[in-house]
Amino acid sequence: MFTSLTTKLAMKKVGLSSDTLDFSSSKSSKSNDGYLPGLDDLEGSNSGWSGWMNTKKLPLTAQAWLSPAPPPVPIAECPKPGDLAPIDRDGQLSFGSGKPTIVLFLRCVGCAFAQKSFLALRELAITKQGKLTCIAVSHSSRDATRKWLDLLGGAWNVKVVIDEDRAIYAAWGLGLGSIWYMFNPTTQIQGWKEKGWLGIKVANSIQRTGSLRQGNPSTEPTDENEGPSTVMGNKWQQSGLFAIDAQGVVIWATKALRADDMMDLTAAATAIGIQPAD
Repeated sequence: MFTSLTTKLAMKKVGLSSDTLDFSSSKSSKSNDGYLPGLDDLEGSNSGWSGWMNTKKLPLTAQAWLSPAPPPVPIAECPKPGDLAPIDRDGQLSFGSGKPTIVLFLRCVGCAFAQKSFLALRELAITKQGKLTCIAVSHSSRDATRKWLDLLGGAWNVKVVIDEDRAIYAAWGLGLGSIWYMFNPTTQIQGWKEKGWLGIKVANSIQRTGSLRQGNPSTEPTDENEGPSTVMGNKWQQSGLFAIDAQGVVIWATKALRADDMMDLTAAATAIGIQPAD
């Protein structure tokens, strides 16, 4: 499946061997938008080991490429302009406090595209302090997200919400991308050009400090809950950007079309009356 030169180069860029995701002779599990490699794909017919026994030996950065457990709530439709902002079950996101809000749903920590999106949001939050609330939602573990933020110089004026089981993502219509979402030519070319991949540094820090299981236990592999680790988040998770007015109404909304899609933060801010250049 993954035999093109550009694909091999892109996978090498993020620390994966070219055959890590080669499941051409195996069955695939279906995502909401396409087919993703699952645990059964890693179970060799003559290995004598279960899929999980093979999976847990993979580094955290490789496990982030495997199909994760589904979120605990159904994936809703992406909110449209004019809709009330979705309310998550734990009330981590709240609106209507008198200031407009921009919400950025991140891809996994260590992703250079997530890094660029977050830094742009942080700059906006600093320059428009008092006029705008900026929220970044991460589905990576709390420890991985904290280390990632430390490497980036901190969150500053951005409120960071942790959503390891991806329930908030699902409530806002963000599921898993397809093979094309990740391995289209544009994403591969852009990925090769990027220099900001921090995944290996974050994973090494977590393993070195022994904080692997300090996140949400429900997202960690156990005998009852088999699956790849989601400490680093998942590479297939879609990202999104939303602008909400002071009354909690969605004014601007978009979902990333590709893994490298940075989305238009300027357009989101302008839609709620914030001029980033001012």
